[in-house]
Amino acid sequence: MLDYYLYRIGQFFALHIPLKLGYKLAIFFSDMRSLVAFRDRRYVRANLRVIFPSKSEKEIRALQINMFRNFAKYLVDFFRFEKIDKEYIEKNIRIENRHYLNEVFNKGKGVVLLTAHIGNWELGGAVISLLGYPIWAVALPHKYEKVNSFFNAQRQSKGVRVIHLNRAVKESLSIFKKNQAVALVGDRDFTEDGAVLPFFGKPTVFPKGAAAFSLRTGAPILPGFMLRNEDDTFTLRIEQPILFNPSGDGRKDTIEIIKIYLKIFEKYITKYPDQWFMFRRFWIE
Repeated sequence: MLDYYLYRIGQFFALHIPLKLGYKLAIFFSDMRSLVAFRDRRYVRANLRVIFPSKSEKEIRALQINMFRNFAKYLVDFFRFEKIDKEYIEKNIRIENRHYLNEVFNKGKGVVLLTAHIGNWELGGAVISLLGYPIWAVALPHKYEKVNSFFNAQRQSKGVRVIHLNRAVKESLSIFKKNQAVALVGDRDFTEDGAVLPFFGKPTVFPKGAAAFSLRTGAPILPGFMLRNEDDTFTLRIEQPILFNPSGDGRKDTIEIIKIYLKIFEKYITKYPDQWFMFRRFWIE
């Protein structure tokens, strides 16, 4: 339960002090925490080493430090959801390729919004909702109900409705029929039924949900990423929809679709490695 009280304290300060000061405080506490987070540091370095085998230890360490700091900023932004509105979007967020959103909704089959743990995926969902698109997010519930309620309240305050992971299949199918969007984070599997595929040349496990939903319903997959800029503004970059012609072999088609968006993930992680928040051992050893 300590996490809950820390989150509420963090939210209080994030809402009552200037944003730049909030970022500075978050970075300070992040640097302090990283000194004792031995396991997280070890996992982050190991993951970065797979992505950048030729980088020096000094370069890897610099990316690691920035990753911890960017994650601290991510939390500040999440705590400040109360202040996110259309005016904030106009001043702080550049949206690229919004026409892809309109295109996929116009197909009338629902949309699989796909992202990864890059940048600020929570803010991305909030912005899409505030732009007027109906969106649900599949979320893994926290083991403590108060923490779970806190996170879901933040999302729902911006119109992002939440689907419990254990009910994702049934509820999502109903949502697609209403031509609404289901947002998924596709770079970590929580189902114990993932697909083992190469990523940056090494095998690891990925969830099948996005591909399976698209094949079953015809809903196009739309990859998108909310990326932090150097000046702490954001760019919401929407990729071209994944429109796949199935062969009829469901297992094969699922794998082929996942391979398509893993290439997109690799591109973004390579370009924004210090915004990929993966504080765990990622690859199968």
